[in-house]
Amino acid sequence: MNKVESDFLSHLANERNYSPLTIDSYRRDLDKFFKFLLKEDVKMDDVDLIIIRNFLTEELNSGVSKRSCKRRLSSLHHFYNYLLVNSYVRINPFDFITSPKTEKRIPHVMYSDEIEALLKANQERKDDLALRDQAILEVLYFCGVRASELVNIELSDINIRNRVIRIFGKGRKERMVPFTFQCANTLNKYLKESRPLLQSKNPLLVPYLFLNNRGQKLTTRGLEYILDKIEEKTGEYVNLHPHLLRHSFATELLSNGADLRVIQELLGHTSINTTQIYTHVSEEKVKKEYLSAHPRAKKD
Repeated sequence: MNKVESDFLSHLANERNYSPLTIDSYRRDLDKFFKFLLKEDVKMDDVDLIIIRNFLTEELNSGVSKRSCKRRLSSLHHFYNYLLVNSYVRINPFDFITSPKTEKRIPHVMYSDEIEALLKANQERKDDLALRDQAILEVLYFCGVRASELVNIELSDINIRNRVIRIFGKGRKERMVPFTFQCANTLNKYLKESRPLLQSKNPLLVPYLFLNNRGQKLTTRGLEYILDKIEEKTGEYVNLHPHLLRHSFATELLSNGADLRVIQELLGHTSINTTQIYTHVSEEKVKKEYLSAHPRAKKD
């Protein structure tokens, strides 16, 4: 890693407050590009449209998806903006590059009857971790938070009386997310009955809301493991993962008339374009319901 790259990554961490995962993604994208420049014997400030197109062609020919290439170009565009601002280069050559078009993937969602079945099945569990897992499911679904956001919720971020959680999203951007009475009751019960038992396994006080079975801070990998175990313990195999519940949260709000801008704020999306994918999901639901319910919709 050269000094300029190191300074840029420090800038992302200290000034932009990017998460370690995002910074690592930038690092890998830059390393890939620098290896290409080294092979082509091109200096960083001599990059032009031809070099970028050759890099992109090599990536696509090696099996890298258009979606990954689009993300990599975005990282490099950001990096060269940093170089431009700090007078390392005179222009940003990535300003003139069009990213490869990718198909918009409509996210898979669970609808309200499926969610209710999952929550009910988990409530019937009798093991010691059932209540914690129920609280996790309800916060993911009723608040629509990301996995990284859920594991970083601290006890001081929750106001059960007013039914709101303070969430720190990407770039440490803060937002307030409300939750239902059902979620409030579950969280209150978890905090009184289940969490103290988990905390007692660890001599150090942990300020985070959700703990693992050793009383330590939950990680995103640990969260994925818990969701896998929920499927095993409930028998509800729905390919459960944090974003499935986040997608379901957004789709349910949209289907019930919530404004797209409100959903954008609740999800912590920077751009309304990211939120608009849920309009397509809702349209798919309408079509599905129509085909199953209308007597003349099916072929004779």
